[in-house]
Amino acid sequence: MMITKIKPFSMYKIFVTPLLSLFFSFSAFGMKVFDMEEIRDPSTLQTKVLQDWRKVKGIIETRQKLVTINVGDLWPGQEYRVPVRMVVPAKGKAKGFHLTGGSSPSRLQKDARPNPTERELLEGGVGLVITVVQEPGSYGQRELANASEKKFAESLNPRFKIQYWAWPATLMRAITTAYAEKDHFEKGKIAMSGGSKNGASPSMAIIHDERMTAVHATVSPIWDSPLRLNDDQAWKQLRAQGGRSGGFTGGHFGPNFNRRVLDSGGTWKDLQKFTRDISDGVFISRNLTALRKRKVDMLFHPGTHDMVAFDMAWGGKNHPSIPVYLGANSGHGKRGHPKTERDQQNKAAFMLKHFFPNQVKGDLLAPPQVQHELKGKTIEVSVVFPEGSNEESGRIWWIFDRAPDGSPKYLTEMIPNDQTLQMNRAGNRWKATIRIPPQATRIDFFSNHRKTLRYGEDSFRSYLSSPYTRVELTR
Repeated sequence: MMITKIKPFSMYKIFVTPLLSLFFSFSAFGMKVFDMEEIRDPSTLQTKVLQDWRKVKGIIETRQKLVTINVGDLWPGQEYRVPVRMVVPAKGKAKGFHLTGGSSPSRLQKDARPNPTERELLEGGVGLVITVVQEPGSYGQRELANASEKKFAESLNPRFKIQYWAWPATLMRAITTAYAEKDHFEKGKIAMSGGSKNGASPSMAIIHDERMTAVHATVSPIWDSPLRLNDDQAWKQLRAQGGRSGGFTGGHFGPNFNRRVLDSGGTWKDLQKFTRDISDGVFISRNLTALRKRKVDMLFHPGTHDMVAFDMAWGGKNHPSIPVYLGANSGHGKRGHPKTERDQQNKAAFMLKHFFPNQVKGDLLAPPQVQHELKGKTIEVSVVFPEGSNEESGRIWWIFDRAPDGSPKYLTEMIPNDQTLQMNRAGNRWKATIRIPPQATRIDFFSNHRKTLRYGEDSFRSYLSSPYTRVELTR
């Protein structure tokens, strides 16, 4: 059957159904986060075809299909449905695909127009799968969002928290949807990308779903810092600096967490227990050994001044091996430092290298080591890459006496325009000397380094940062 016209759809509709919670169980309740057998079961999708497979012309010809699927029940009787658009080459099956939730209901009703990188993927036999990861209120389901948040705050049952269940499950169920189309997809690599909530969701989903092979995420959480785990001392320091700013209300996996729980009668100990119990199923930092054993590719752009990435110093100290790119003065709504790299093509380079490793000339940079030495009124910084990395540039940024993580000043006080330098190179070592003002007691710094990868006749400029580093300036 071919359907050429699509009626507007509400992205997540609420239905009264006999379905119970098919695929959710929680570490917070002594159980797994997801039942992967159910996640992978196509018989529970309840697929509704909005637009059957058809050819779509453009710069590159594709075949596309649009459906809605049942992700599951938020709670008994509250069905959570999402649209999924599948795009494959005009001829032959797609082997694996690029998956993203970074779309909107209205955009998904229209034929996908692949961007240049997506065209390269399609021409190489890789498909696209597109769904929607958004706040329910943004598409007219405000009552659903409020009810879900209320249930979570009162119970601390992560099943009711859309960011813990619905969004990661949406991505995993989209994989099941694509692989159910056996005439159009065959198993292969699955790389996810997205920013903010659609960066956090793939970062959580990839922990649980071994079908996923890579994640490229921007302005999203990565690690289980003390603030996220509701450590008393970390929060005492935050409160001393004015508490919160804008959308930041602290807590575990995202910015909106603690306040609603406490206002609903929960205690600080309840929050600490919850975060302790569920974190293994949430944070990349707690799953590095398993992810590396699976040979998962990862690259994160957390943002140096972002409300959901408010713990850069802790992450740089405790997880320096996680690859990150730090655009200076970046984050939600931030314009960036005047010297921030305007030519970075990290996502394109990452995707092409992941899917076509033998066809891309050059390897992405691996995180370097950072060394420093205080010498009188200066600090000497050295950034050392593994031999043969072939990095092409080095620039360092710094800020003195930065406010505590997550505080208003941390999020709003930018790195000054003049606090950056080109670094000097000696072999695989990059050096910079920074003058310390008399009143400074602490310095935060990081450096960015370029490497150009080549695919066919095209070049792609990738960047990687040294670990974000905080140094106490003792005299």
